[in-house]
Amino acid sequence: MKSPMLPNLVCMTVLLSSSVMSSSFSPARFGGGGRIVVSPSSTDRRSILVRGGDTDATVVAPPAVAVVATSTSIAAADSNGGDNDMNIVKEADAASDSKLGPNAPPPGLLRRLFPSFPWHILPNYLTYVRCLSIPIFLFLSYYPEKNFPNRAPVLSVIFALASITDWFDGFLARRWDITSPFGAFLDPVADKLMVSTALIMLAGRYGGIVAIPSSIIMAREVGVSALREWMAQQGKRDSVKVGMQGKVKAALTMVSLTLMLMVPEGVGLESVSWLKHLGPLGVGGAGNVVEGAVYAGWSWMLGPSLLMLFASALVTVTSGSVYFRAAAPVLLGKE
Repeated sequence: MKSPMLPNLVCMTVLLSSSVMSSSFSPARFGGGGRIVVSPSSTDRRSILVRGGDTDATVVAPPAVAVVATSTSIAAADSNGGDNDMNIVKEADAASDSKLGPNAPPPGLLRRLFPSFPWHILPNYLTYVRCLSIPIFLFLSYYPEKNFPNRAPVLSVIFALASITDWFDGFLARRWDITSPFGAFLDPVADKLMVSTALIMLAGRYGGIVAIPSSIIMAREVGVSALREWMAQQGKRDSVKVGMQGKVKAALTMVSLTLMLMVPEGVGLESVSWLKHLGPLGVGGAGNVVEGAVYAGWSWMLGPSLLMLFASALVTVTSGSVYFRAAAPVLLGKE
């Protein structure tokens, strides 16, 4: 009986010699020579895996040798390092975006440059900054102007930046589809605190001409806030949600206060010609302008800012009436 070892040895010799002669198995192509892995599949069969080549081929050797030449195994093995690096970057991006809402857009430039930054709480950070700006604003409002002659522009810029963050944190929350209970509570509170502080300070400077619209605006805020809280307890908060008139009122108030804060202290109401027709309401705010204060180019803003404040008070009344009319059926027990 003839031994099967001789055919096996012949087959292996032919295969190995052809692999060495072939350029597709050259070391320059793969950074090293080909490798042969022999794994036993049974007592009388051998599977030989040859790494290299351009095409996949299977050669069945007699009677117990299976030869498989695989072309993509080395390329896949060599590319594992690059794939791992890409996976690390993707995992970092996924970790930074994992807490954003399901409708958040793909990462932009800043989110790609700073993937570890907690972007999901950036709107809350902006609200915190707005709250912290209130004591700074109040301190500078009563800081001696002789030591700070350009105080008015600084106060105006602080209030303007706080107003911008009021819009920007809401924009980010909607764009990234994120919300938090504490942020939903603190955001409207911070807005009202900042506006109320500026209104009270300016009413003390200019008297009744500012105090009257300020009282209307603040009374409306207290009434509507109480109404929304009560409607929320009734499960009908959506019927008194912020409408377009409320947004117009907020914009008018913030723009008017920003312009009025630009006017240095000491520029009185007498500088506004049409206020003389209002009698005692048209008098106030006059004083000695501190030497060195920049006021000549900004004093004209007092008249337009007062007109915008009156318009804001008017929209405040109309928008507040809209909310109370919407809540009337519930308030009167008809629903």
